[in-house]
Amino acid sequence: MPRAVRKAKSVPRVAPRGVAVIDIGATSIRMAIAEIRDDGDVRTLDTLVQSVDLGRDAFDSRRLSRKSIEKAASVLKQYQRVMLEYGIVDPKDVRVVGTTAVREASNRLAFTDRIYTVTGLNVEPLEEAEVNRITYMGVMPHLLTRKDLADGKSVVVEVGGGSTDLLVIRAGNVLHSQSYRLGSLRLVKTLESGRVSPARRRAILESHIKRTLVQIAEHVDVDRDTNLIAIGGDMRFAAHRLLDDWDGVSLAQLSTSELAKFTDKVLQLDEDTIVKKYGASFIEAETLVPALMAYTRLAQHFELPHVFVCDTNLRDGLLHDMAVGGSWTAEFRNQIVRSAISLGRKFDFDELHARNVAELSRKLFDQLSEEHQLESRYEVILYVAALLHEIGMLINVRSHHKHTLYVIRHSDLFGLSKSELLEVGMVARYYRRASPQPSHEEFGVLPRNERVAVSKLASMLRLAAALDDTRSGRIREIECVRERKRLVINVPGVEDVSLEQIAMRQNSGLFRDVFGVPVLLRPGKS
Repeated sequence: MPRAVRKAKSVPRVAPRGVAVIDIGATSIRMAIAEIRDDGDVRTLDTLVQSVDLGRDAFDSRRLSRKSIEKAASVLKQYQRVMLEYGIVDPKDVRVVGTTAVREASNRLAFTDRIYTVTGLNVEPLEEAEVNRITYMGVMPHLLTRKDLADGKSVVVEVGGGSTDLLVIRAGNVLHSQSYRLGSLRLVKTLESGRVSPARRRAILESHIKRTLVQIAEHVDVDRDTNLIAIGGDMRFAAHRLLDDWDGVSLAQLSTSELAKFTDKVLQLDEDTIVKKYGASFIEAETLVPALMAYTRLAQHFELPHVFVCDTNLRDGLLHDMAVGGSWTAEFRNQIVRSAISLGRKFDFDELHARNVAELSRKLFDQLSEEHQLESRYEVILYVAALLHEIGMLINVRSHHKHTLYVIRHSDLFGLSKSELLEVGMVARYYRRASPQPSHEEFGVLPRNERVAVSKLASMLRLAAALDDTRSGRIREIECVRERKRLVINVPGVEDVSLEQIAMRQNSGLFRDVFGVPVLLRPGKS
C-alpha cells in the first residue's frame, strides 16, 4: 500500500503595507508612496511633487500667508486622492512633516490646524534633532559601502531651502551636528532687489555663503581622511548632468573643479534658460545656483579634491522609520549616549559614578517593565538622565539638580528633540530633593502621560543613585522581585549593603508614591 504523502502547510504571506510620507518644504510639497514588506523591506511605488512657496513667506515675514496655506491644503487634498487610489486610508500609514518653513513660521499652529480641518492630516513640524536622526540613518548604509568612508571622517551636508544641515561622522560615530541659517531660498531672497549681472550675483551669494563657512570651520576640523558627502537634490541634479554613467543609486564622486565649472556655467543663465537647457523644473532652476555655490565653496574651503553625492532624502528616511516602527536602533541609541558622555566631560562629571548609575538604571528599567509599562525609547531618556544627573555640580553643589535641568535643556545632544531634552532634564532634576510638583513650572505644563513618565523614570533614577551611593561601583548586578506588597532588590555577591540600605530608605519614597510599593534592598550571598 503506498504511503500517504503529507502536504506541507503553506505559510500565508502577509500583504505588504501601503504607506505614504509627505514632506512640506520651503519650495514644494513632496509625497512618496511605498509598500513595506513583512521583512522590513521598503519599495517606493510613486513620488509626487507640487510647487508651494511657503519659504518666501516664512523667511521674509515669519508668517505663512493665507494664500500659501490654502494652496498647501489644496495640494494635500489632491495627495489624499492619490493615497486612496493606493488603498492607504489608515492614519497610522501616513506621516506628514514640515521642515524649516513650517517650523519657523510664527503661525505654524494656524497652518497645522487649517490642514487638519481640510484634510484630517496631522502635520508634524520636524525638529532639527529628528532631521539629524533621519539623515544619519539614511546615509550610514551608503558610507559603509566604502572602507575609506566607513573608517574616515565624513562631513554630510544638505543645503535645503531654509537651512544647511551638517553632520560630522567618523567611523560611524557622530562628532558634531548643527543646522545653519543658510538655505538656497534664503539666498534667492538676497537677489530680489532687481536684475543683477552674473558677477554681482556671484559676489552677493559668496558674501552670504562665506559667513556660514566661517561658522562651520569653527566646528569642523579637516583631516587627511575627510570627505564631503552631499545629499541635496541640487547636487543630484548636477551629478546626473556631469556623470553619464551614474545609476542614481550608488555614491557618485564629483570632481570639485568640474563642479565649480558647472556652477559657473549655470550662474550665467537665467531660470527660463536653465529649465529649457537642462530639463529642470522651475523649482530646481530657482534654487540651483545658490545651492551649488554653497556646496562648491564648502569643498573649496576645505581643499577637498572631490565631493561624494548620495541618493538619500528625507522621505526615504521617513519610510525607513515607518518600517522599523519609529523605534530607536541600537546604533542610534549609542550615538545619543556618546553625545551625553561628551557633554558630561565638558562639566567635569564623575564619569565612573555616572556610568554605574546609568547601567543600574537600565537594569531597573528592564526588570521593572511590567510595572512601568513605558515604551523602549524611555530607557534612553533614563540612561542619559542618569549619565548627566550631577553635571550641575560644576555650577553650584547645593542646588546642582536645578542647574542640571537648565544645562540639559539648553544643550545640543545629538538625536534628542527639545521635548526629549526637557524630559531628560526633568528626570535628572528630580533624582534628589523635592518630588515632582504641579507648581514646578516645567513639570506642570507637561501633558499627563509625560508627567507620569517623568515621575516613573525619576523614581527609578533615585533607586539607582542609592545603589551606588558609596561611589565604589561595587554593586553591578541586581535582581528585582515582587514579594507580597513590596519590591525587593537583591544584590548578588555583595554581603554588606548597610550604607546603600540607608540611602535606599532616603531615596525610595518617590518610587513608593508612584508605584504604590515600598522598596527593600537585600544583600546577596558570597
